[in-house]
Amino acid sequence: MKNKTVQNVIGIDLGDKKHAVCVIDKDGTILKEFSIRNQFNDLSKMVRDFPGVRVAMEVGTHSPWISRYLTNEGMEVIVANARKLRAIYTNDRKCDELDARILAKFARIDPELLHPITHRSEQAQRDALAISLRDTLVRQRVNMINSVRFSLKSLGIRLPSPSCSAFAKQARSFLQDYPELLPAIEPLLCSLNELTDQIKHYDKAILNIAKTQYPQALKLQQITGIGPITSLSFILTIEDPSRFKDPRDIGAYLGLIPRRDQSGDTDKQLPISKTGNKHLRQLLVQSAQYILGHWGPDCDLRRHGLKIAARGGKAAKRKALIAIARKLAVLMLVMWQNQSDYQPLRYPERNAA
Repeated sequence: MKNKTVQNVIGIDLGDKKHAVCVIDKDGTILKEFSIRNQFNDLSKMVRDFPGVRVAMEVGTHSPWISRYLTNEGMEVIVANARKLRAIYTNDRKCDELDARILAKFARIDPELLHPITHRSEQAQRDALAISLRDTLVRQRVNMINSVRFSLKSLGIRLPSPSCSAFAKQARSFLQDYPELLPAIEPLLCSLNELTDQIKHYDKAILNIAKTQYPQALKLQQITGIGPITSLSFILTIEDPSRFKDPRDIGAYLGLIPRRDQSGDTDKQLPISKTGNKHLRQLLVQSAQYILGHWGPDCDLRRHGLKIAARGGKAAKRKALIAIARKLAVLMLVMWQNQSDYQPLRYPERNAA
């Protein structure tokens, strides 16, 4: 984002019920500090009072719709990456008014200091809702299964480990030998069945969205280990494949590259940055686990990962997972950009040798 000359700059510290606002001029002098309610009427009044100014806010629950609204009203909106703003979240005097002031001053000097992020479009956010809600139900089901297993384990009863969707049925069958316990567990098993039905409903909805609105997601499912949820999440997160001139940059965008701490002759080996979309990063790692697992078919990705894992130890296996997850992201982006098909073994003769 280019740093153009601006007259006034607004910093907004977003809250759930109200927002702290700081207005400064081109010289950094504070013109006005006030708070507004988290309502369209108050936002609209701010737009009328300060038309066309630059606005900076932190990413958060309300930043997607507020940033879209202010942009549509002609304002230059900067959504700051909260993880990059140490001046805010490590401040000993942290408060909403001070946070808004810091955002405004950073935006006046150089917007790049805020490490701006780009939100999904409203349509993409709506389409991603099914994926997000499904993930919530899956986590609830896992928690309920663990609750049943741990409660029975304290009584010396160890349940088998079937798939999550089959747990209720097999647990009910297993507990026939413990008729005194089944009445206490039965309501939870019924809830598990309901959760599984709801998850299946979302599975169908996600598949339908991919088929009808995002055909490029179907092409990405040619890749081993990539299903409807991962491919659609990838499409909805990236939205525009041309935003990456170098496909390898997507690794950094999704937090799949190591952090850096280099000084002089010291260059520490650090874990991955874990920036970007957490859910998509987890999905890519799960796909990498399948590729490197027992049932993963032979392909370039699997061969590369196994070479890394063969170096030995848990650290090598973790590195292999991250490396394949990163390569998956690059491969998916290239296929999307070029509209190409997946080739499991691009050079089978060379690999065979």
